Amino acid sequence: MTPQETVAGIRAQLPTLLAVAVVETETGMPLASHSNLADFDIETAAAYNTEVIKSKLKAIQALKLKQLVQDVLLTLTDQLHLIKLSPNAQMFIYLAVNAADTNLAQARQVVKAHSASLN
Repeated sequence: MTPQETVAGIRAQLPTLLAVAVVETETGMPLASHSNLADFDIETAAAYNTEVIKSKLKAIQALKLKQLVQDVLLTLTDQLHLIKLSPNAQMFIYLAVNAADTNLAQARQVVKAHSASLN
Protein backbone atom coordinates (compact mmCIF):
# COMPACT_ATOMS: atom_id res chain seq x y z
CA MET A 1 0.00 0.00 0.00
CA THR A 2 1.32 3.47 -0.84
CA PRO A 3 1.56 6.28 1.71
CA GLN A 4 -1.19 8.15 -0.18
CA GLU A 5 -3.50 5.12 0.04
CA THR A 6 -2.70 4.79 3.75
CA VAL A 7 -3.63 8.42 4.44
CA ALA A 8 -6.84 8.05 2.38
CA GLY A 9 -7.79 4.87 4.25
CA ILE A 10 -7.26 6.45 7.66
CA ARG A 11 -9.24 9.55 6.62
CA ALA A 12 -12.12 7.32 5.53
CA GLN A 13 -12.17 5.50 8.87
CA LEU A 14 -11.53 8.55 11.08
CA PRO A 15 -13.16 11.47 9.23
CA THR A 16 -12.96 13.81 12.26
CA LEU A 17 -9.18 13.55 12.55
CA LEU A 18 -7.17 16.74 12.87
CA ALA A 19 -4.18 15.57 10.83
CA VAL A 20 -2.53 12.43 9.54
CA ALA A 21 0.78 11.77 7.80
CA VAL A 22 2.98 8.93 6.67
CA VAL A 23 6.51 10.02 7.50
CA GLU A 24 9.93 8.68 6.53
CA THR A 25 11.70 7.82 9.80
CA GLU A 26 15.21 8.71 8.64
CA THR A 27 14.52 12.16 7.20
CA GLY A 28 11.30 13.23 8.91
CA MET A 29 9.75 14.10 5.56
CA PRO A 30 6.04 13.41 5.09
CA LEU A 31 5.47 11.04 2.17
CA ALA A 32 1.73 11.76 2.25
CA SER A 33 -0.36 13.89 4.57
CA HIS A 34 -3.71 15.53 5.19
CA SER A 35 -4.97 18.08 7.70
CA ASN A 36 -8.52 19.17 8.46
CA LEU A 37 -7.12 22.33 10.09
CA ALA A 38 -5.76 25.13 7.91
CA ASP A 39 -3.16 26.17 10.50
CA PHE A 40 -1.86 22.66 11.36
CA ASP A 41 1.73 22.56 10.08
CA ILE A 42 2.08 18.86 9.25
CA GLU A 43 5.69 19.22 8.06
CA THR A 44 6.79 20.67 11.39
CA ALA A 45 4.82 18.05 13.32
CA ALA A 46 6.39 15.28 11.23
CA ALA A 47 9.91 16.58 11.82
CA TYR A 48 9.55 16.86 15.59
CA ASN A 49 7.80 13.51 15.92
CA THR A 50 10.65 11.93 13.98
CA GLU A 51 12.93 13.08 16.79
CA VAL A 52 10.60 11.46 19.34
CA ILE A 53 10.82 8.13 17.49
CA LYS A 54 14.59 8.32 17.00
CA SER A 55 15.12 9.13 20.69
CA LYS A 56 12.97 6.23 21.83
CA LEU A 57 14.73 3.79 19.50
CA LYS A 58 18.14 4.98 20.80
CA ALA A 59 16.97 4.59 24.40
CA ILE A 60 15.80 1.03 23.76
CA GLN A 61 19.16 0.22 22.17
CA ALA A 62 21.15 1.86 24.99
CA LEU A 63 19.19 -0.11 27.58
CA LYS A 64 19.78 -3.31 25.59
CA LEU A 65 16.08 -4.07 25.63
CA LYS A 66 14.81 -6.69 23.25
CA GLN A 67 11.65 -4.72 22.61
CA LEU A 68 9.92 -3.09 19.68
CA VAL A 69 8.01 0.19 19.79
CA GLN A 70 4.31 -0.60 19.38
CA ASP A 71 3.14 3.00 19.34
CA VAL A 72 3.75 6.30 21.07
CA LEU A 73 0.83 8.22 22.55
CA LEU A 74 1.06 11.89 23.45
CA THR A 75 -1.89 13.21 25.42
CA LEU A 76 -2.36 16.96 25.15
CA THR A 77 -5.02 19.12 26.80
CA ASP A 78 -7.66 18.37 24.17
CA GLN A 79 -5.80 16.34 21.54
CA LEU A 80 -4.33 12.88 21.23
CA HIS A 81 -1.25 12.37 19.04
CA LEU A 82 -0.48 8.79 18.05
CA ILE A 83 2.70 7.59 16.34
CA LYS A 84 2.88 4.07 14.90
CA LEU A 85 5.95 2.60 13.20
CA SER A 86 5.72 0.47 10.08
CA PRO A 87 6.87 -3.16 10.46
CA ASN A 88 10.34 -2.34 9.06
CA ALA A 89 10.50 0.97 11.05
CA GLN A 90 11.39 2.94 7.92
CA MET A 91 8.13 4.90 8.08
CA PHE A 92 5.60 5.86 10.68
CA ILE A 93 2.04 7.07 10.77
CA TYR A 94 1.43 10.25 12.72
CA LEU A 95 -2.18 10.90 13.71
CA ALA A 96 -3.64 13.85 15.61
CA VAL A 97 -7.24 13.73 16.80
CA ASN A 98 -9.51 15.72 19.08
CA ALA A 99 -9.74 13.82 22.37
CA ALA A 100 -13.45 14.59 22.77
CA ASP A 101 -14.39 13.33 19.29
CA THR A 102 -12.31 10.17 18.98
CA ASN A 103 -12.25 6.84 20.74
CA LEU A 104 -8.58 6.10 21.47
CA ALA A 105 -8.99 2.34 21.11
CA GLN A 106 -10.61 2.78 17.71
CA ALA A 107 -7.89 5.20 16.56
CA ARG A 108 -5.19 2.76 17.66
CA GLN A 109 -6.83 -0.11 15.77
CA VAL A 110 -7.19 1.94 12.60
CA VAL A 111 -3.56 3.11 12.70
CA LYS A 112 -2.32 -0.38 13.55
CA ALA A 113 -4.17 -1.95 10.61
CA HIS A 114 -2.86 0.64 8.16
CA SER A 115 0.73 0.56 9.46
CA ALA A 116 0.92 -3.19 8.90
CA SER A 117 0.57 -2.67 5.15
CA LEU A 118 3.28 0.00 4.84
CA ASN A 119 6.48 -1.23 3.20
